[in-house]
Amino acid sequence: MILESSLEPSSPEYEGNARAMTEYVAKIREAERRQLQTELEHGPRAREKGKLLPRERLARLLDRGSPFLEISSLAGYGMFEDSDGRFSGGKLVAGIGHVSGRRCLVVVWNYAIKGGTIDSVNVQKMLRLQEIAFRTRLPLVSLHESGGGNLDKSAAADPWAARLFVEGGRIYGQQAQLSAAGIPQITVSHGNATAGGAYQVALSDVIVLVRGQTQLFLAGPPLLKAGTGEDADAEELGGAAMHATVSGTGEYLAEDDADAIRIARQVVAELPPDPVVEPTRPVEPPRYSPDELIGVYPDDRRRPLRIQEVIARVVDGSRFDEFRAEIDPATVCGTAALGGHLVGIIGNNGPITPAGANKASQFLELCDLKGLPLVFLQNTTGFLVGTAVEQSGQVKHSAKLVQHVANYRGPKLTILVGNSYGAGNYAMASRALDPDFVFAWPTARQALMGGAQAAKVMQIVAEQKWARQGVEPDERTRMAVAQQAQMIEFGLEMLSESMFCSARLMDDGLLDPRDTRRVLMLLVAVCLEARARRGTGPTYGVQRL
Repeated sequence: MILESSLEPSSPEYEGNARAMTEYVAKIREAERRQLQTELEHGPRAREKGKLLPRERLARLLDRGSPFLEISSLAGYGMFEDSDGRFSGGKLVAGIGHVSGRRCLVVVWNYAIKGGTIDSVNVQKMLRLQEIAFRTRLPLVSLHESGGGNLDKSAAADPWAARLFVEGGRIYGQQAQLSAAGIPQITVSHGNATAGGAYQVALSDVIVLVRGQTQLFLAGPPLLKAGTGEDADAEELGGAAMHATVSGTGEYLAEDDADAIRIARQVVAELPPDPVVEPTRPVEPPRYSPDELIGVYPDDRRRPLRIQEVIARVVDGSRFDEFRAEIDPATVCGTAALGGHLVGIIGNNGPITPAGANKASQFLELCDLKGLPLVFLQNTTGFLVGTAVEQSGQVKHSAKLVQHVANYRGPKLTILVGNSYGAGNYAMASRALDPDFVFAWPTARQALMGGAQAAKVMQIVAEQKWARQGVEPDERTRMAVAQQAQMIEFGLEMLSESMFCSARLMDDGLLDPRDTRRVLMLLVAVCLEARARRGTGPTYGVQRL
């Protein structure tokens, strides 16, 4: 059926929603702009060395005019030494784009931000990118240049620094597994690659070296001198010409950055073409403009959102075959076409009840039989609580839904639209339940519970304690509890905020709501193509003999 919308874009309420969302999108773009500004400030030094800036390298690698979906652009935002986005991004510019007509996962090391040094954010982002490579089976093209491990004062502020050694090793192990799985890894070594950085290059299937720029070694000249007393020139020790003609650690020797990227594009052009996954039905635009999504989410979070308003502006023709609509309208299930491909959709109009969990579980079973991609549109305060629902089996029904989502065999794509609290966050396929991709709107909130609810819980606990003790607290004590409750509410609201969560890789990036349909269409295509991609590599990975 064709969904009917009650949204009124000319209403003051819509205009207020749109204004609030536009301001938040602008805040995200400003953080990204500051990251770019840091890179541009490095321009004069790069020019002196004859180098292209990281995003200039990216632009030359990608097919001109083709779309590029960036992943985790705000990784590390507000963490360690970053306060406004200048050092965010995890020193990696990464995403899905087209190279020589092939869809690829592209990783560009941002050497213009702190030398592209490795810290916990960088490692966690790289591990997530490798997860995506395994799932999508996309060729992984890396433009590498890193200063190695971060040894400056900010490293001491990194709470996960002690784990870097282990998790950095996971990156190398997964590179070997990607190669064995027949997922191509093409790397251009644009500059420094020392110790662990050298392995990230050497474990690639194809390596392009750059004359006069590549420095690839386990220990650079200073460490070599300190450890063995040997004096060595960087070019002799690990320069591009040496590796191309003596050690054999590299397949191609390029003259400069541009030439190296040209060679990388040629290597990609020789890969098998992308599999063709034809739409099963004609593609048609929604009856309602996706641009109207900018004002669909209430500025006042206490007002409900009807998730069908989002669906109507995302799916083909605004057609949605709702499943068991008469059972618990707070949990919305149904099928629709997205870019001509049939998908299942599960969304929220409120908390998840036992009946809603049962309905969603049955719907998941049917979608699993059909092998459909699933799209989750999260906006829930979690599972409903109370004596009545507990007696109705809320725990077992919610656990059953978690089981179905966790074990779903088809692609899972999640958009965090608004609230995402408690176990509802898990059951609606957050990062915890391992979906293929998770993107969020600026209005998304992820936490154990909302700040106001947590504050109220704290007050109730205090009052129950006074009652048990037979104590009548004075006004000063009550004021102290109230202040503590306010601090809890403020703290949880800050910790659940979308930019805070995205900085910690709880999603794959923040979307302008108007881009939701385009992003979902791309991701559905990527996930369906992944099934048709077949690796041809040896089980031990590509090796240089």
